[in-house]
Amino acid sequence: MSRVRSCLAYATHEFFQGQGFAYLQSPLITASDCEGAGEMFRVTTLPTEVAKMPLTEDKAHLDLSADFFGKAAYLTVSGQLSGEAYACALGDVYTFGPTFRAENSQTSRHLAEFHMIEPEMAFCDLKENMANAEAFVKYCVGAALAKCPDDLAFFNGFYDKSLLGRLQRVVDEPFAKVAYRDAVALLQAEIAKDPSKWQFPAVEFGTDLSTEHEKWLAEVWAGGRATFVYDYPKSIKAFYMRDNEDGETVAAMDLLVPGVGELVGGSAREERLDVLLAKMAELDLDPEDYWWYLDLRRFGSVPHAGYGLGFERLVCYVTATENIRDAIAFPRFPGSAEF
Repeated sequence: MSRVRSCLAYATHEFFQGQGFAYLQSPLITASDCEGAGEMFRVTTLPTEVAKMPLTEDKAHLDLSADFFGKAAYLTVSGQLSGEAYACALGDVYTFGPTFRAENSQTSRHLAEFHMIEPEMAFCDLKENMANAEAFVKYCVGAALAKCPDDLAFFNGFYDKSLLGRLQRVVDEPFAKVAYRDAVALLQAEIAKDPSKWQFPAVEFGTDLSTEHEKWLAEVWAGGRATFVYDYPKSIKAFYMRDNEDGETVAAMDLLVPGVGELVGGSAREERLDVLLAKMAELDLDPEDYWWYLDLRRFGSVPHAGYGLGFERLVCYVTATENIRDAIAFPRFPGSAEF
């Protein structure tokens, strides 16, 4: 597993460096929530004993001015916002580093500490964004096939005897594409045949597709091909995604792969200041926390797009590993921070 991880990490840098991207290191400690979901780990040096906690004058809240950074700080959930700032200066950039989610998710697909690969491209739209994501995944899979034949033969023999053939299809075949609205219609027609076979049979426009929906689209509808679903409802996507002209959807995409489900999530970014401010107000996000991000738009921006790929999920996909906790040597998840 570690040899395959090393190969995929090296291939990541090879791919983006070969395309002229600049590699950047985004901060791990941040004061802003990229996803707007509030599921972040707090970073503090304040005492944990209640009697010693500094309080505001009214004794109702913690006095954050006494904390190390003088304000609330958190472990980052994404390097994207920093990546956008770099992209507006340098063009095409990428980050590759640890990210943290304080989600109480006891699933085979989530970790509290994982690694994200996040390219950001200036003068790029959703179509070009998907093309880059497809080329990147193909490159990584091809590198693993070429450089780790013995390890992949092991996984093919013990985990999934169709692994090598499936990976070769990733390299050889174009990825499928389907609009979210059409994907919902396809799922509704399939579920109607026998709703009892589905854990979440209620699917309509606005539904956040579950893993079983994603796997069906990639494994059954697309015949085992990696599949892009694009133009999602704005109600289930992050504030920074660019609104489409229909007023209902955003220029967002997810890449679904057989056996894993979502591997990549990305979008065109909202570069229009007035639209971005309105969306932040709807989500009750304080503009003061994002002043620098808003200034990128206020003083001139460019159309830009990017995506995030969870590195451990890529490792799972390439090695036919079902549980993401087996894709990293020292997994961090709710209730466990061993070693």
